[in-house]
Amino acid sequence: MELTREQQALLDGAKGPTMAKVMKTLVQYGEVFGAEKMVPVTGEYGHLVLSFGLTFLGPVFDLYQKLIDEGCLSGQKFTCDPRPYDKNVPQNPLQKTVAKAVFGKQARYEKQLEKLGLLNEDSYTCTCYLDEIGNTPKEGDVLSWAESSAVVYANSVLGARCNRNSGIIELFGSVAGYVPYFGFLTDEGRRADWIVELKTSKLPDAQILGSAIGMKVMEDVPYVKGLDKYLGTELTDEAKTYLKDFGAATASNGAVGLYHIENLTPEAKAQGEALIRENAKVYVIDDAELQRVKDGYPCVWKDLNAKPKMCFLGCPHMTLEQLTDWTQKIEAALKEAGNDKVLVPTVFTTSQGVLKKFNQTVYAGRLAKTGVIVSCICPLMFMDNPLWQHEPVITSSNKLRTYTTARFYDNAEILNIITKEGK
Repeated sequence: MELTREQQALLDGAKGPTMAKVMKTLVQYGEVFGAEKMVPVTGEYGHLVLSFGLTFLGPVFDLYQKLIDEGCLSGQKFTCDPRPYDKNVPQNPLQKTVAKAVFGKQARYEKQLEKLGLLNEDSYTCTCYLDEIGNTPKEGDVLSWAESSAVVYANSVLGARCNRNSGIIELFGSVAGYVPYFGFLTDEGRRADWIVELKTSKLPDAQILGSAIGMKVMEDVPYVKGLDKYLGTELTDEAKTYLKDFGAATASNGAVGLYHIENLTPEAKAQGEALIRENAKVYVIDDAELQRVKDGYPCVWKDLNAKPKMCFLGCPHMTLEQLTDWTQKIEAALKEAGNDKVLVPTVFTTSQGVLKKFNQTVYAGRLAKTGVIVSCICPLMFMDNPLWQHEPVITSSNKLRTYTTARFYDNAEILNIITKEGK
């Protein structure tokens, strides 16, 4: 790999042996993927995926302490994925005790994050790119992130440039200020390997469409045709909310780090079909294909007929628009069913920034009256508690379904279960 004079100096120990190891790790990481050079990280803020103080992550905490002790701090402030635990989320005493044991290093770890460069105490969210948080990269910015749903959103909707890094690599890139130049950082790496032709009778469920595409193309780049028919050609709040959930499903059910939506996302609008590689594969999606994908989701509950003990919505974290929309839908459905409160303990997860704005609206009080709890945790990590892995939890998030034992239902089904059926 060809390094600049400054980069070589870091590798040679100009800023100490610990920084040299950081740089060496980044260089070796890049060489594995054929990178010929390193480029500066230009995004205003970083983002870390490791936000949980799992007891068994001792080597990570030791590594972070070494960075702190040697002054190898992030060159940019950063946001971080959500916290794993919230005492206000319904749990029995034993589940609370186990959670405290599983995440026993949380307090210590958060102190380390503050010293390394955490933006502020409200920076824990997987949707750092929302306006309420402020970590919104500009088109062309080079990032060092790892959170899969944030990476795919930044690449696709914002036009920034970031590879799907690991949790440690992302921090190293922010500490050194450089990342290896390969993959989605290059023009060639951002070209589409697949053409997805959407031929559905209505706007598909974002989670199911993203899942179908992710499982088909895996780590490749899809160019989606036909979605602009429903979302329009401008990135409105509604379109961005849809793409948030769509992208998270492509990234978790496959390994998509970048997608293009014809006539809508920045590079697709600017370059059109010139983004598509010669001999790109074609995947046609109609109503029947979406139903086939949904019907294929496994359920790992021991009792398939069990009554749900929890419903989680907000993986990734919900937007202000989603909180408001769901409040109105739940109110209407409860009234129709003659019920006052949801029949299944239901938790909406969102960021502190969005929650603060939501609490300033009339909808916050109205949602509370329905019995729904709003929390800023990561539901995925919350379910890492072994006592929750055997409980019947439902969700409309394909990411949560994929990484936990939660059972998937689409939004209409979820609404019906929590307001009318309770099962």
